Formats: sequence, C-alpha cells, structure tokens
Amino acid sequence: MPVLEVKNLQKSFDSLEVLKDIGFSLEKGETIAIIGSSGSGKTTLLRCLNFLERPDRGQILINNGIIFDAADPRTQRESEIRKKRLHFGLVFQSFNLFPQYTVLQNVKLASELLAKERPDYKKNKKRILEEIDRKARFDLSQMGLDSKLDYYPHQLSGGQQQRVAIARALSLSPDVLCFDEPTSALDPELTGEVLRVIRALAEKRTTMIIVTHEMAFARDVADRVIFMDGGVIVEQGSPHEVLENPKEERTKQFLSRFSEQ
Repeated sequence: MPVLEVKNLQKSFDSLEVLKDIGFSLEKGETIAIIGSSGSGKTTLLRCLNFLERPDRGQILINNGIIFDAADPRTQRESEIRKKRLHFGLVFQSFNLFPQYTVLQNVKLASELLAKERPDYKKNKKRILEEIDRKARFDLSQMGLDSKLDYYPHQLSGGQQQRVAIARALSLSPDVLCFDEPTSALDPELTGEVLRVIRALAEKRTTMIIVTHEMAFARDVADRVIFMDGGVIVEQGSPHEVLENPKEERTKQFLSRFSEQ
C-alpha cells in the first residue's frame, strides 16, 4: 500500500494553469526525485502537498486515507489543515530558521507548540518536554550538529543551517519528507555536505520527495525520477530509464539543455 497517492491534482493561479492532472504514488521507504525546468510546477506540487497552496481539483491520500479532496469541503477546513501538514516535512530552498532561537530551540519549537494542545499536557508536561528534547537532540546528532545545539543561526554556515532545517522537518516524524531544491541557496563547497545528509537518509529508507537540479545526485540516490514540464508529468521511471534512456522527446530535450549548462 502506498504511503502517498496523488490523484488528478490541478492548480491554477488566475488564468495560469500550473499543475495539470498530476498523479503518482510513493511507497514507504522510497525516494522520488522530481526534475524539470523552472516553471514546470515542481515547487507548486510540493506546496500543494504541504497545503501551503490549495489544489483546485484532485485528491491527496496518506496510507489509503483521503486527507484532501477538492470536491469535499469537509477535507478543507482550516482547523484541519495544520494537522494535515504533519504528514509532510518540508525543507525549503531558504533555511527559514528563527534568528532569535538557538539550533536546539528551532528544532523543538513546533513540537512544543503542538504538545500544548494535547489533553494530557498539563498532567505530563515534564515527561512530554523531555521526550521532545531527546528527539530533537537525536535528530540534530544525525545531522552531525551535536556541538552546535546552543548556537544561533547567524553563527552557522549555510550548510549547517540547512541541516538544522532538515532536523526540524524530521522532528515531527512526518510520513513523507519533502525537499525543494535544498542546495540552491548554498555555495558549491557547501552543497556536498547537505547532499551527503540526504543520501544517508535515503540509505535508511526515509520516505522522501526531492525537487532537485542535481542530476548526478538524482541518478545515484533516487529510486524513481519524475520529469515535469509545463505542469504535467511527462515521464517517470528508474533513474536509468529517465536519465539515461528517456522515451519522451521533451525529456531528451531537457536533459540535453541541462548537460550543456
């Protein structure tokens, strides 16, 4: 059973149709890399999955349960949107860390806010906060940031800040971890450290969707590659199929242009 199913997803901004009948599924432990030119709809797709944008049509299912149906207003209540976002951890192009908080505080913040809504929070506050702290420290250790817990974002390199952002996304134990061009804001010398972290997550079979322009990384790490163009999925398959032996002319043209850059 897929962890994630996307069915007939459509999204327009005024008269511009950005997503056109998008459909795909994602298995538990699978990594999908989404490639395509700027404006192909990749980022909008991730934002729809995280409900930062509201799809106009289509369905999103998690573990065979419908969490969004554009035809069913009951799945679109604002009070439910925050809960739906918990299924997806999103790592943005920019790091989006709170400058006034330490590394550890940045990672714990969302979990602490959500914990206050638990009916047993007052009774078990100490235990709950200790569990959150332990989880945050573990996630940061996985990012190689044990020695930076009390640092502030401005004291970190760009690569370290992005690793904090990844730990923050992991802290809520999402069903799917999503990356939107996670190295685009980094200098070339810092790109490698973030890609190594994502590679390690893939080796641990973390369920991930990665929008990326790093073709070699997609080839080496992804279980499946999706090529988008003009708001549609043009082609999808194994990295070998899509990147080495594409069937569609649009895929061939994109890869040819990309190799010339």
